[in-house]
This record gives sequence, C-alpha cells and structure tokens, in this order.
Amino acid sequence: MARRHGWAGNTPASDEEAINRILDAADEIIAERGSAMRLSDVARALGVTRQTVYRYFPGTEALLIATVMRSGDGFLDQLARHVAGETDPVAAVVEGLAFTIENLSTDDRIIYILSRRSRGELAPSLASETALAFSRSMLHRYQVDWQAYGFDEAALGELSEFLLRILYSYLADTNQPNRTGAQLRAFLARWVGPAVMYPRIAAAVESVERVTDAATPGRVRRRSAS
Repeated sequence: MARRHGWAGNTPASDEEAINRILDAADEIIAERGSAMRLSDVARALGVTRQTVYRYFPGTEALLIATVMRSGDGFLDQLARHVAGETDPVAAVVEGLAFTIENLSTDDRIIYILSRRSRGELAPSLASETALAFSRSMLHRYQVDWQAYGFDEAALGELSEFLLRILYSYLADTNQPNRTGAQLRAFLARWVGPAVMYPRIAAAVESVERVTDAATPGRVRRRSAS
C-alpha cells in the first residue's frame, strides 16, 4: 500500500497506482522539457518528496527506462494487441521483439538514454531491475502457456534479460545491418527461436538419455560440462 502522506492531498490507493501516477507525471515533464528530467521535477509535480519517488524508482535512469517501457502512448498495450491470439512462444516472442525494435528505435527517450555514453556519462542498462520487471510482465501478457513450454518464473526472468540485451544491442548499435520486416523476423526466428524452445529441447534430451541409459545396462552416463 502506498504511504499515506504527500501526493498533494490525493493519496494513491496502492503502489501500482503510485507508480502509474509517477510515470504519468514523468511523461508530462518529458513532453514539455524533453528527456533532461530529474526526479525532483517529478516529485514537485506530484506534491511528494524525492524520497517517495526513490521508493519506487532508484534513479532518473530507472524512471526514464520505465517511461519508455510503458510509454505514454500505451506502447505495451499496443504490443499486447499486436501479438494477441498468438499462442506459439517462438512466434509471439519473435513478433513482439521485432515490433519493439521497429517502434522504439525512433523514440526520443531511448535515443537520449543511449546517447549518454557519447556525452561522457555512465552508460545505462536496459537490463535494470525496473526494465526486467516490465519485460517479465509483458511476457505474462502474451497468450502463451509458458508453464507448458517449460518456463517457471526464474526461466521467464532469464528470458526477459536475454530479450532486453538483444533489444539494447539493436537500439544502441546504429551501424548494424538494417534488417526490417520479414528479413528482421527471419533473422530473429533463426537465432532467438532456439533460445525460447530451450527448456523443451533440454527436457527432450534428458528423456532420451534416461531411456538410453535404461536400455543399456552398465552404461555410464556422460556428464555434461558445468
């Protein structure tokens, strides 16, 4: 439950509401002044202390990334609608990743965040805890039975990180091959697809090894490299 103070006399009913209001305020400030935003600006707009905003976002970078991931124009909702009805995990992930690459590569906030390195500032990470939380929540919105494909929450967390690192490389490297449309999706399907199917592939390999071991008395099972 959100803390019962500040908020200009209109206290959020939950942490989720508090986060959404922080992101709404950040979006308004970005629209007015650009991405050179400070947490103190957001706190002042909401009538709370900086410590209240820090409770939800540990720094300006985390807040900027969160605004990009959610996006004021409803990017995550657009993405969910775009892949709605797709139950195959490879098809859903590939299409979702391609759609994200195509849409965020021109986002001013992404460009500002990733250009910090060229300005001599500390390079940000799209694989921050905030970004991972948004990415994992997005995977849950896909109409995919993740458990049936061998994914528990830990595995979904790893998949979220893997996809974010791929996304980061596409958004940060402007000199990469300019694949779009079907070509981009074919490339992602070829290399990302096996990663999405890994839990099932690993389970199938283990099943084959168990059957083979049982059918071959005295066989010493080869240990995989650790």
